[in-house]
Parts: sequence; structure tokens; C-alpha cells
Amino acid sequence: MMGSGHTSKRPTLVRASAAPLGIAALLLLALGGLGLPTLHAEPARVIPPPTTDETMSPAAASSSEVAVLAGGCFWGVQGVFQHVVGVTSAVSGYAGGIKRTAEYETVSSGETGHAESVKITFDPKQISFGRILQIYFSVAHDPTELNRQGPDYGSQYRSAIFAQSPEQAAVGKQYIDQLNAAHAFNGPIVTRIELNKPFFPAESYHQDYLVRNPTNPYIARNDAPKVSNLQRVFPELYRVNPVLVSARP
Repeated sequence: MMGSGHTSKRPTLVRASAAPLGIAALLLLALGGLGLPTLHAEPARVIPPPTTDETMSPAAASSSEVAVLAGGCFWGVQGVFQHVVGVTSAVSGYAGGIKRTAEYETVSSGETGHAESVKITFDPKQISFGRILQIYFSVAHDPTELNRQGPDYGSQYRSAIFAQSPEQAAVGKQYIDQLNAAHAFNGPIVTRIELNKPFFPAESYHQDYLVRNPTNPYIARNDAPKVSNLQRVFPELYRVNPVLVSARP
């Protein structure tokens, strides 16, 4: 992405006319055609689920829930969760700062307090907040990288859980403590938990970017492997057809 201290991934919009059912095949073709590493080039961590999860009240059982997560470029994080069973919406955007600065070029300065984030709406009857976090830590990003992910660096790429409730914050903290105690990663988890921070949707050209641009070199190198890792590590939670922002009424 553009901005100080990281590689530019400002999209030259190559809009692939990809039907959702063919995304996995297109990603494979993209990697092979570009001479890039295989989809498993980016490692995933097989980690246990959290020992403490949200308690689902009768009210929550009949409604949807929201998680807002930041883990580097929102293209890849959105792409992962669009393929997760039980997720009904995944929207790229910004969290951590104020509405006036929630704009791509401004956020890319690294001085707004915002992080590129994804608002994940899910059905708690199908998947819990704890399982969302398990996918987040395992395949969506590397939680040991401080203010960076892969080629991108700056506070806008930090690892953060923007908790929507004190209970989400507690579950996130306990899970981080659990994974650190188990030495699940090669270094300490640096994920921040930030409470009561609003989310602002990103510009339309950022939405569904992985699905629409499977041959983009940045996507093929950095984000496509995450979707493949989701399918490999969490086959029971992988859905072939992604839930798209562009398909919303």
C-alpha cells in the first residue's frame, strides 16, 4: 500500500471477472502463471481453540454478532473471512481513529491511529467469537509482527482486536495469554486489544479485492496463500463460495 515505510499496493485495478465458484482455481492459475511460490508459501500455525469463549445468551443465539479485526492489509483478512462458514458479511475498513481521517491516503500516512481492519458479521449459532479468533491468529496474519505484516509496515498494519464488548476483550486477552503460555508462536503475540473504537468502511474499490483481482501479484504472493491455508487447516469451516460485499442488497 502507499504511504511512508511500506511497499505500494495502491491498486491498478485489474478487475478479474471471476465467478466465486472458480476462485480457488483462479488463484492457482495466477500463482503458476506469474511464476510465484505455491499457495502454501505462507505458513499457518495449527493452534488450539481458546479455552475460554463467549457465553451465548438466548438473545445472542437468535441474532448476529460483529468482530472487528486488524492484521495487516485488509484485502487478505477480508478474503479469508469471506470464505468462513457462519460469516454473513466481511467489510474492509478502518478502526482506531476518527471519522474525518478514515480515508485510504490519509490512513496510509500511519499517523491517524487507524488500522486497516475488517468488520466481520457472523452467526454465533454456527461459529463462535473464539473460533473467529482462532482463524485470525492461525491463518489470517502473523500476530508476532509489530506494526507490520509481510512487506507492509506502519501502525496502520498493526495486529489488533477492536473488541465490541468487554466480554470480547476478555476472551481475546485470555486467548493471547493461553497461546503465549503454550509458546504457540516463535515469539510473543503483540496483538493489541482496543475497546470502544468505531469502524468506518473503506472505499468501494477495496471491497472484495482478493476475489476480483486474483492475478494481482501482491494478492498472489501475500493473500492467496491465506485462503488456501484456511481450507487446509480448517476444512470444516471453509466455504467455497465467498460472501461478497458486492452481492449485498
